[in-house]
Amino acid sequence: MNTDTKQLSDDYLRIEQAILYLENHFKDQPNLEEVAANIGLSEFHFQRLFTRWAGVSPKRFLQFLTKEGAKELLDRSENLLDTTHQIGLSSLGRLHDLFVTTEAVTPGEYKTRGAGVTIRYGIHPTPFGKCLIATTDRGICHLGFVQTSEGDAVDSLVSEWKQAEMIEDHKSTGPLIKPIFDLQHGVRGGEPLRIHLRGTNFQLKVWEALLQIPTGSVTTYEGIASRIGQPSATRAVGTAIGHNPIAVLIPCHRVIRKVGDFGNYRYGALRKKALLAREYVTARNEAVSSY
Repeated sequence: MNTDTKQLSDDYLRIEQAILYLENHFKDQPNLEEVAANIGLSEFHFQRLFTRWAGVSPKRFLQFLTKEGAKELLDRSENLLDTTHQIGLSSLGRLHDLFVTTEAVTPGEYKTRGAGVTIRYGIHPTPFGKCLIATTDRGICHLGFVQTSEGDAVDSLVSEWKQAEMIEDHKSTGPLIKPIFDLQHGVRGGEPLRIHLRGTNFQLKVWEALLQIPTGSVTTYEGIASRIGQPSATRAVGTAIGHNPIAVLIPCHRVIRKVGDFGNYRYGALRKKALLAREYVTARNEAVSSY
């Protein structure tokens, strides 16, 4: 893993502190000095830290991290998602320049809990903190952020694939991190990333719908339920989203509440806000540069 990515991963802990402070004080719209002081940095060092992590100034980035930012994003996102769906781009998540191909297991394979499957895994730094990524010979089967400890993250993986053989292999999993998390530059061309999904038919439908949400956009639980043809299944949709095994690539963080609130996230509400805000800023920068 390169030094820049490790630095961004270390920076994220401070960024999360800043987001938490803003979450509690957004009505007051605190200035740079106040936020910097809260996380124990000078204005100068906080400005540099934030710009290095986000690629834009703190002021511009932090404007998004209010409830009004979520509402604005939701207001302009539904039409984008509809357009994407109507023109048949079924894999256009954050993936306008990074394509993912999906291989789902058969119902019989799903019941075996991974018997006969070899999984290679590794823990690596990302711009949003450490993550655990795992692969089979069919593709990426797990991607999750380290919440409490690395051991707990591995235990979570094992619980999903109880009968599989587990091999720690940083060398094979490391090269996958950059194409997944390089939001500032994207990855153009090259081989598509393959993902190996295990789930019920309903879960697979929900996860496929998540892949249709464009970068810098969001939808609601109701929107996903309607998209899979089951508008009354909002609660079940929420459960399926909560069991998404491959974070970021299957962008469950792009589903927010109908009222414009960011809502919960398996890996923490603060990380969800960070993911959405950084994608939003990146998408807007790309739109401006291509204009």
